[in-house]
Amino acid sequence: MKNMQAMMKQAQQMQAKMQEAQDKLAAIEVVGQSGGGLVRATATGKGSLKLLHIDPSLIDPEDPDMLQDLIVAAINDAKDKAEAEAAKSMQAVTGGLKLPSGLGF
Repeated sequence: MKNMQAMMKQAQQMQAKMQEAQDKLAAIEVVGQSGGGLVRATATGKGSLKLLHIDPSLIDPEDPDMLQDLIVAAINDAKDKAEAEAAKSMQAVTGGLKLPSGLGF
């Protein structure tokens, strides 16, 4: 019975650490960029896009495809950086233990 109580206590501590890590991720900002920094996407560590900066020199009505591609690339770069931050944060909490995907962590 003591082992079960110890396991429950450890699970509660892990849950508190996970929540703390999630809160920290929400406060972290990462910046993805493309076009040599002419397009920058700022996102939280949880992947929510907060800001998109487009240098006015890129706005060419004759070539919207280039600008669209640069925007997508900058957002994907920010998303990749946010995912890396999340993985690093979760690894610190779980001690490298691989958790199944889809648990919401």
